[in-house]
Amino acid sequence: MYLTKTPWWIKFLYPSLTWNKNTSGKPVIYLTFDDGPIPEVTPFVLTELKKVNAKATFFCIGDNVRKYATIYEQIIADGHSVGSHTFNHLNGWKTQNDHYLENIIKSKSLIRSDLFRPPYGRIKSSQIHLIKKHLPNLQIVMWDVLSGDFDQKCTPKQCYHNIINNVQHGSIVVFHDSLKAFKRLEYALPQSLNALSKLGYHFEALNF
Repeated sequence: MYLTKTPWWIKFLYPSLTWNKNTSGKPVIYLTFDDGPIPEVTPFVLTELKKVNAKATFFCIGDNVRKYATIYEQIIADGHSVGSHTFNHLNGWKTQNDHYLENIIKSKSLIRSDLFRPPYGRIKSSQIHLIKKHLPNLQIVMWDVLSGDFDQKCTPKQCYHNIINNVQHGSIVVFHDSLKAFKRLEYALPQSLNALSKLGYHFEALNF
């Protein structure tokens, strides 16, 4: 089970995490892509973003950056921002704190960024405190809208509607540039980019 729209009370419980951004009323949305880069999906995402001059943020798995460095460099060359998604896509709830921190530090040796998103959105309060202590510049980024593209029970059209029906100014939206998500991403991403562009939205990369 997952929530397409992050409720206010979760944001209230974890105020040190970034859930959305204040755009001062400007129609800006922050698209993010987790789990890449991979050669089968990430180039498709880059092509679709370029069609509407959209900038986004890619939360990369360190081991994928190691294996597909050329695609990672293309993300940066295209003007997008990047962040860490750990080195091995660790679930914080199932990982000892010291190992979790070490894995993030390992990913940062390849990913030049102070942005971090915990895989699955699962991170312990103790891990948040540990990160704040040892990596004080690291910004932990969550989300406001979850596309559901990872959910194989979700249809491509439903994935699209999850976005269109829930975004607002300053929303941080999650997609996945992964093989598991591609069937839904392939439909929902271009449809969302076109529809939201017509509504006057702009797409910017996350920077703090």
